[in-house]
Amino acid sequence: MEQDLIKIDPTKKVYRDRTIWAGTFLGGPLVAGYLIAENFKVLNESEKIKTTWFISILGTLIIFGGIFLIPNVDKIPRQLIPLIYTVVAFYIVKYYQGAKIEEFIKNGGKAYSWWRALGIGLIGTVVTVIPIIGIVYFTDPTISATTKFYGKLKHEILYNKSNVSENEADKIATGLTNSGFFDETQQKSVFVKKVSSSFEISIPLIANAWDNPEAISFFEQLRKDMQAQFSNNKIILNLCLNNDISQVKKKLE
Repeated sequence: MEQDLIKIDPTKKVYRDRTIWAGTFLGGPLVAGYLIAENFKVLNESEKIKTTWFISILGTLIIFGGIFLIPNVDKIPRQLIPLIYTVVAFYIVKYYQGAKIEEFIKNGGKAYSWWRALGIGLIGTVVTVIPIIGIVYFTDPTISATTKFYGKLKHEILYNKSNVSENEADKIATGLTNSGFFDETQQKSVFVKKVSSSFEISIPLIANAWDNPEAISFFEQLRKDMQAQFSNNKIILNLCLNNDISQVKKKLE
């Protein structure tokens, strides 16, 4: 009966579970969806293809969307997330296709090589990574920013030349030095953006520092000291999550 349900077409091939494991680990959930959907097509279960693609696309959005939303995601081991979705894909194949794949091959069907799955995995990596790079490039202003160093400790000011001139960056550096923020005890880095006539200075802080009364008092005084040196420009301090200035935790103005 099973042999009747799986009609053997000598021109078609399937992907084995371990081959899908390799392709998925390299290329991500979209590659898993493609490989599994191709198997369903060969195994005459076309009604499951749309569901497979829906799950793989949803999984991709959840996984890579989470990369931008999960705090301190950089502390998660690099291989953990790929390992998780690869294991999930592997067991989906084993559960829904495993027996039928073996029956297909037993009755004369062929299986694709590892190289084909790895090649598709590489293509999947390119298709997935390029949009992520684009999103990061356009949402993280520090990616395209110019960096200028000041003082013995090489304090950093990052700015976009289309928004802030080098002369303005130098004035901000002088103000931060005169205010004691750019000192000779610890290297510091800030990102400067000009909004109309206001300067927004984004300062990355360690977790929860923006809720510390002493820290807030220090930065409020810093803003006042900076403002006293910029009579024609409003000074705004953005206290941000360390390594991610797009997450402004507290704004002082």
